[in-house]
Amino acid sequence: MTEYLSIGILLGISAGVAPGPLLTLVISETLQHGMKSGIKVALSPLVTDLPIILLTLFVVGQLAEFHTLLGIISLIGGSVILYMAYQGMNPKVPVSELPPEEPRSLTKGILVNALSPHPYLFWFSVGGPIMSKAMNLNMAAPFAFIGSFYILLVGSKILLAILVGKSRSFLSGTVYIYTIRLLGLALFVLALLLFRDGLILLDVIHID
Repeated sequence: MTEYLSIGILLGISAGVAPGPLLTLVISETLQHGMKSGIKVALSPLVTDLPIILLTLFVVGQLAEFHTLLGIISLIGGSVILYMAYQGMNPKVPVSELPPEEPRSLTKGILVNALSPHPYLFWFSVGGPIMSKAMNLNMAAPFAFIGSFYILLVGSKILLAILVGKSRSFLSGTVYIYTIRLLGLALFVLALLLFRDGLILLDVIHID
C-alpha cells in the first residue's frame, strides 16, 4: 500500500505544479480576483474527475484479461509520464493571457478541466491501470493512491494560489523552477517502471 501512496503523492504534486491550462487559470484568477478565486479553481478537479475515474475503472476492468492491450496502455502511460518528465526538466513559467472578467472561478475551473484532454488521457493511460492493479492488491491500496493523488494535486494548486497571492515574484523564482525539475526527474523514473510493466505484459521481457 505504501507503494501506491508514494505514487499518488508523486503524480499528484507533479500534476499540481506543472504548467497547464488549469494552473494558468489558478494563477490568472488569483492575480485578477484574489486568493479565494484561485483556490476555487484549484478545487475544480474534485467536481469534474469522478465520472472520468468511474468510466476508466469500468473500461480497464473489462480489459483485465487482455494482457496485450493492457501492455500497450501501460506503454502509452509511460510515454505520457515521460513527456511530463521532459516538461518538468525544462520548465516554463506559466503566464496568463486571459482577459479580466467577472469572477466565476469555480465554474471556469470546472469548464477548463472538463474540456481539457489532460485528465482523460491521464486516467485512461496512467491512473486507471494503477488503480486496477491496486484493487487487485487490497481494498486500501486504491484509496491510498487516489486519496494521496488528489490531496497533493489540489493542495499544491491551493498552495501556489496562496504563494502567488502573497508574492507575485514566486513563479519566476529558483525554488519553483528547481522543484519542477526535481519532480521531472522522479517522473522519469516512474515512466521507466511503466515501460517495464508494459513490456512484461507484452511478454517482451520476463521476470523470474
